[in-house]
Amino acid sequence: MTRRTDWSGSEDVTSGAAGEAEDRSGRKGRKNGGGPTSSRAETGPPRTPEEQARAICLRLLTGSPRTRKQLGDALHQRGIPEEAAEEVLSRFEDVGLIDDAAFADAWVESRHHGRGLARRALARELRTKGVDSAVIDVAVSRLDSDQEESTARELVDRKLRTTRGLDREKRLRRLASMLARKGYSEGLALRVVRRALEEEGEDPELLDHHLPDV
Repeated sequence: MTRRTDWSGSEDVTSGAAGEAEDRSGRKGRKNGGGPTSSRAETGPPRTPEEQARAICLRLLTGSPRTRKQLGDALHQRGIPEEAAEEVLSRFEDVGLIDDAAFADAWVESRHHGRGLARRALARELRTKGVDSAVIDVAVSRLDSDQEESTARELVDRKLRTTRGLDREKRLRRLASMLARKGYSEGLALRVVRRALEEEGEDPELLDHHLPDV
């Protein structure tokens, strides 16, 4: 709690300085209507790189959680010196405003249940966001093989109706490709598709012409 107070100290100082400047401009405004003096007060002194970095990070985190790398890239793009950026990012980690492990867990939960993505696709997405490999491994391991297969079957069941009327080979290819794009292994994809089509009434012997025995 003390650290959070320390972080907000620069805002308090800035607000106080702005209040004093406004008071001065207000007194002068009774004489000159608050002309150029008021504009100068609103502008205020230039902020330090650390203050700028802190403001940028807070603004980005207000929109959605971000990884340390995402925030670091944003600071670099805005010209924040590396030393100032690293200091601010480390402080944000210390107080829990940046937590890559929590980000990865939430990402896996959301993207698996919302988009049906498998562990391989989830790991790929987290890598692009700069999450450490060890953190990714822990996050995706929360999805076991049974959960993956269950989700894959739900995806196939939803897609089956839209593929009816296609020839058998095209249908098989479309369903398996859909699972592959979501990160499911070839073996799991073929197994799930085969079982779904058999339960729908497809002849297993005819499926053997297009699918390996998995």
